[in-house]
Amino acid sequence: MHFDERNEGDYRIYAGALEAKGGYVAAVVVSRLRGVQNAPREAFRDTAMSGGHRWNSPFEALSYAVKQAQEIIRKEPQKLGC
Repeated sequence: MHFDERNEGDYRIYAGALEAKGGYVAAVVVSRLRGVQNAPREAFRDTAMSGGHRWNSPFEALSYAVKQAQEIIRKEPQKLGC
């Protein structure tokens, strides 16, 4: 497993590249950090992004997961339950 974490505004992105037969599957969890009482809460999760597509390298899978999470945060807040 390979992981990447980063803050994006009021959110924290946890991206993963999970080893799978034929490559790596991208996964992501987005947690809301600010504006939440007492503790962060999970706002979005996808453990088999792009229908479970396999990327050739963990870097490609992580890059895809982070970019998709950033896109959801910026353009689709309804998916985050906000």
